[in-house]
Amino acid sequence: MEWTRSARSQAPLALLLIDIDHFKRYNDHYGHAMGDDCLRRVAQLLAGCSRRAGDLVSRYGGEEFSVLLPGTDLSSATRVAQICVDAVRDAGIVHAASPSGGVVTVSVGVASLMARADQAPLVLVEAADAALYDAKRSGRGRFAVARDAGA
Repeated sequence: MEWTRSARSQAPLALLLIDIDHFKRYNDHYGHAMGDDCLRRVAQLLAGCSRRAGDLVSRYGGEEFSVLLPGTDLSSATRVAQICVDAVRDAGIVHAASPSGGVVTVSVGVASLMARADQAPLVLVEAADAALYDAKRSGRGRFAVARDAGA
């Protein structure tokens, strides 16, 4: 629906894909019940990162979340991504098994584009996913921006 709206109104549409860093290690160390608690806490933190009506925070799968930001350009989307990274890190959820620090962190892929009727929405998802993997390769606990999304 938002893809169609973006194409019709020529307003940008941004997507953040968010992965909890080293979550398998968290589950292995603390157990699945604590892992479920961690997922709920991170979801609450992410829900507080963007408060505009129409923004949608959801679990994408496993330990991944998505944030859909209608009418949001790349600059604004990167601000939301940084807020997400900071909020989760600053919550101080202990993660003794993390090789990149003692607290839970997230990596975020950021993409924003103007939807086009001749494109599938998957182009936005693929761009954000590629950026997410860039963030993970760059050390985790950070965001990365998609290169040439939708080109």
